[in-house]
Amino acid sequence: MNNKLVWVVAVVAVLVLGIGGGLTAALVVGSDDADSSAPREADPQSSDTGGSTTPNTPTTPVGPVPKGLEEFYTQQLDWQACGDNECAALTVPVDYQDPQASDPIKLKLERVPAADQANRVGSLVVNPGGPGAPGTTMAENADGYFRPQLLDRVDIVAFDPRGTGDSDPVDCLSDSELDAYVAQDPSPDDAAEGEQVVANQDRFFASCVANSDALIGHVSTVEAARDMDVLRAALGEEELSYLGFSYGTTLGSTYASLFPKNVGRFVLDGATDPTLDFRQNALSQAAGFQTALDAYVDNCVAEGDCFLGADRAAALDTITRLLADIEDEPLPTNQDRDLEAGNALYGLITPLYSRDSWTYLDQALQQALDGDGSTLLLLSDLYGSRNAAGGYDDNSLEAILAINCLDDPESIEPSQVPAELPAFEKASPTFGEVFAWGLTGCHGIQVKAEEPPPTIKAPGAAPIVVVGTTRDPATPYEEAVALADQLDSGVLLTRDGDGHTGYNKGNSCIDEAVEGYLIDGTVPADGTQC
Repeated sequence: MNNKLVWVVAVVAVLVLGIGGGLTAALVVGSDDADSSAPREADPQSSDTGGSTTPNTPTTPVGPVPKGLEEFYTQQLDWQACGDNECAALTVPVDYQDPQASDPIKLKLERVPAADQANRVGSLVVNPGGPGAPGTTMAENADGYFRPQLLDRVDIVAFDPRGTGDSDPVDCLSDSELDAYVAQDPSPDDAAEGEQVVANQDRFFASCVANSDALIGHVSTVEAARDMDVLRAALGEEELSYLGFSYGTTLGSTYASLFPKNVGRFVLDGATDPTLDFRQNALSQAAGFQTALDAYVDNCVAEGDCFLGADRAAALDTITRLLADIEDEPLPTNQDRDLEAGNALYGLITPLYSRDSWTYLDQALQQALDGDGSTLLLLSDLYGSRNAAGGYDDNSLEAILAINCLDDPESIEPSQVPAELPAFEKASPTFGEVFAWGLTGCHGIQVKAEEPPPTIKAPGAAPIVVVGTTRDPATPYEEAVALADQLDSGVLLTRDGDGHTGYNKGNSCIDEAVEGYLIDGTVPADGTQC
């Protein structure tokens, strides 16, 4: 999302599909993948292609090849069976400015072959957001992300972007250190606490450099977009067809601006506005989460006898007081950890990504008001991919900071935060203070990107469909409007609803428009309202 809001927004790009089974059988995919199993690896001894009739890619280059990258653009993917899907590795340089400077890295790919191979349209590259989310979870949970209409006709090709998942993941903190990092107070109360937060940030980035290899300075969105063009060529596609969610729209719009002539059928869902600076982005998201929380409490009040209060103001005041009380005195839980201030905040915002999850927020808040932090802590753990054994299933919490701060390292000092509070508290009475402190989030970064992001315009590209949801908490609707306007070929598609992103959220108008373009090439009318 090109932001650095350390404590709140590490999940802003998460696509939450729903939480069910009393929260024990949760399906939260994206950078909050609730599957506690490790990502499935390809069997190097297997020659089974999983039943796909799609051939391996030839070594003849497809489309123009940037000078010095011939060996990467002509590689042949070796697809092997991995579970019900197929896996392969894509070789890319660490540094596109100097491809021979170091050994290349391998990105993990996972493919779901089209069910109807006789009528297969081609490959559709997908990204769930983050940044930091291991994209192969989209293939592993394909039935949750995509409707059968899409799965029948395209090969879903997911990948772990560089520095994430199983693609040379960056490593910054131990599991216990990450527990403490997530739990810390997101809105320090005095100068001393503020300085401690900044000291923690400095240690975080120093640990990233100490514990990771040279890739730590090459995990930018621009470099990930260049990886996608290598992937396009390796798949044997003259044009890249792409479906990206949330931060995946940042990645997609960056690709389109770098390689406009290689753009095929593009859909950017839950769009971000790349022109916002770090402060504007923080304000936009503060307002977005407030809008989502307002919608949640309004629904509670409208249903009658709301446990939070008789009207919106009373309900929001109850939540604000609860968060303040937890900051003063953490709540006991059914685990061996208390619910601390940071966990409570993550537990609150995670269900706001999907209206279907509001019932679990009811459960979590009712318990917390009764002195039990168990469900809020569980929601916080789902947010961070923390499993029942006390470890983390992926490095998304670390990778999001490494990527965001490489893209835009701007930061402010703790002494500057008080001056920001009035604007942020106006944007969000509930979350404003937290987002204001988030402006310190890249303090101490030790690496610098070699290539600046491009101007988002993509002249000459095929139509790019931009989907915005009117009450999206993480990527406010106004950002979708802005991105569609910036892209020369942008087409705005609006979903009137709650939650993050629009596709496969029960709105048939959106679903049919997205699938009509990706499958048949039918471009929806610009400004379509659903």
